[in-house]
Amino acid sequence: MRIIQITDLHIGKEGEDTYFVDVRENFRRILLETKSLNPDYLVISGDLCYHQGEKEVYDWIRPQVESLGFPYEVMAGNHDHSQTLAHAFGRQAEYSPDGLYYARQWQGQAVLFMDSAPHQVFEPQLEWLKSHLQQSSGNLILFIHHPPTLVGTPFMDLSHALKNRDPLLEILSAYPYSISIFCGHYHIERTVHWRNLSIHLTPSCFFQIDSYSEEFLVDHYQIALREIHVEEGRLSSRVKYFPGALLG
Repeated sequence: MRIIQITDLHIGKEGEDTYFVDVRENFRRILLETKSLNPDYLVISGDLCYHQGEKEVYDWIRPQVESLGFPYEVMAGNHDHSQTLAHAFGRQAEYSPDGLYYARQWQGQAVLFMDSAPHQVFEPQLEWLKSHLQQSSGNLILFIHHPPTLVGTPFMDLSHALKNRDPLLEILSAYPYSISIFCGHYHIERTVHWRNLSIHLTPSCFFQIDSYSEEFLVDHYQIALREIHVEEGRLSSRVKYFPGALLG
């Protein structure tokens, strides 16, 4: 099974200034690369919008994704509006007042999707996760926009980390099997291992942030996707970079 993850699109409204980056052209490029890889599933893991959730932006994204012809899942990030996103992509059945979260079975593999759009995970979602894990066995895959731990990147760790990490980590680490977690949000590539968790941060389709500075600095303008392979219980992944498009 091959899964493609793309994240942090930051698509602006038509004509909006998006930090000198042609985000719409970046999205077209990343979809072409995704199509060439012919995945079984695509996951768009949050921050589809530039500043805040905009129906206009979701309505622009949806037909392009669906034209690829393979199954996809879409999640909210902190620059999205979960309810608007759910309605725009026909995911009302998975939406509840505390977020857009749900579980899937892909070719026998359990895959969970969580909502951290408010920079935290609310109690009902934590209870849902706890209940789901209590009824599960075997290795899991989890997609969530924010990484559930600090990752050693000063600017993002200090200013933009998930607020209620401890209760989420307590639930995840109590699970007796491995959980592979795929995130975005930080605009970097990094993998962190903590107890039974392997946490993979996937770079953005916008720009990448300097991993070492306590101030906001752009590292580079390449864009990326993550290719995830699951075969006979073994999971591997790799990040592929492509040239990004600048305005002007």
